[in-house]
Amino acid sequence: MASTTDANLEKYFKYIDDNTAFLIDQLREAVAIPSISADPKYRSEVFKMGEWVKARLEGLGVRVQMVDPGTQELQGQTVQLPPVVLGEYGTDPAKKTVAIYGHYDVQPAIKSDGWDTDPFTLVEAEDGRLIGRGSTDDKGPVIGWILCLEAHQKLGIDIPVNLKFCFEGMEESGSIGLDAIIYDQADKWFKGTDYTCICDNFWLGTTKPGLTYGLRGLSSFAVEVSGPAADLHSGVFGGTVQEPLVALTRLMSTLVDIDGKILIPGIYDQVAEFTEEEGKRYEGLSFKNTDLIRDLKADCVMHEDEADTLKSRWRFPSLSLHGIEGAFYEAGSKTVIPAKVIGKFSIRTVPYMDLDVVNELTIKHLNSEFAKLNSKCKLNAYNLSGGRWWYSSPDHPNYIAASKAVKRVYGTAPELIREGGSIPVTLTFEEAFKTNVVLLSMGRANDGAHSTNEKLDKYNYIEGIKQFGAYWAEIANL
Repeated sequence: MASTTDANLEKYFKYIDDNTAFLIDQLREAVAIPSISADPKYRSEVFKMGEWVKARLEGLGVRVQMVDPGTQELQGQTVQLPPVVLGEYGTDPAKKTVAIYGHYDVQPAIKSDGWDTDPFTLVEAEDGRLIGRGSTDDKGPVIGWILCLEAHQKLGIDIPVNLKFCFEGMEESGSIGLDAIIYDQADKWFKGTDYTCICDNFWLGTTKPGLTYGLRGLSSFAVEVSGPAADLHSGVFGGTVQEPLVALTRLMSTLVDIDGKILIPGIYDQVAEFTEEEGKRYEGLSFKNTDLIRDLKADCVMHEDEADTLKSRWRFPSLSLHGIEGAFYEAGSKTVIPAKVIGKFSIRTVPYMDLDVVNELTIKHLNSEFAKLNSKCKLNAYNLSGGRWWYSSPDHPNYIAASKAVKRVYGTAPELIREGGSIPVTLTFEEAFKTNVVLLSMGRANDGAHSTNEKLDKYNYIEGIKQFGAYWAEIANL
């Protein structure tokens, strides 16, 4: 059995190496579709991308169902949400069944933002970078799964697992409607799923592959302070009325200190205790503060020790201030006193913080601090949205299979990592399917997802597609 698997994988790997031009052309074709979910002007392009995915899957004999998530209000318009593309390939009861998730929408991008090239024209740079919006997040991985299936078919290699695909078009805009579909289809379309795999994350650095076993949650807040009925002239009213922006900035300063410590009483009480066993996972990782400083182009890193930097990103909560709505922000001077301002901030949560407790503590703190100001302005502090943290065991068979696949392709065991960001659908899959979820990376930490000149290295794209095939083979051997 093992020898047959090895022979098939070597055959598969050779096909991938021999057909890199075709594989890159497929990515180029997908990147050319500006499937920006956040802008109603591009909603038709998101639908177009969904149809592209559907056509490619159906061309490979995948049974496809396009599920309608409904509508949304976006920039004053009621617009249709793009479909969730569900695919099924294989129903052999003797095989394991793997659910695969990805998204086909992308972040906004225009050349004037600072792109060196047209963001929707994939450019293959001399150093091997495949530059284009969505190349790494998440069209490269989505197309990689499709190309993996296609390669097996072209080579006459039996797919060693049953496949359930779930590709959505709203991930970059909050995955609206997806949770309801997943829960609804858990005992229908996805019935019998043994394992779930998500490829919407990245290596820890640029030299070693990684497997992600933890994500932070997210709670977003708004702090609204209002005073007069309309904006005022500072020459007439400065020193005469209490100003909402003054009260707001005082409030915002009570949330977090300069070194990142959250100042909300009780916020750390639910955080999991750091153990000696956990500490060993931070030993020998490839992450370097110097690399982070180079990428930031500024030395503003809080911690001297690399392990402390990672702990702060992965397993401790953080609070970030994001902006003030209603305040003057354009160039030049404007002597206006805004009548109402809204501060925006968020808290990244970790095991075992409860979102309801976090929200309660945060609102209580803001009300308490506002009362100390003795302000005649009015306060309205509220939660905007939230997503839970996720944590899994890297010793689970799903992770063991993924780890073996990574080592087979890259020649080295993956780094076991957590991430500071949030992928809320991870927990949704885990709860709905009652199966383990593994986060299998394709791209590198410096790919610039959501940023200008987003790229996916050719090496990562090609080896990542090999990795997908190896993962299927290792799951079959469990």
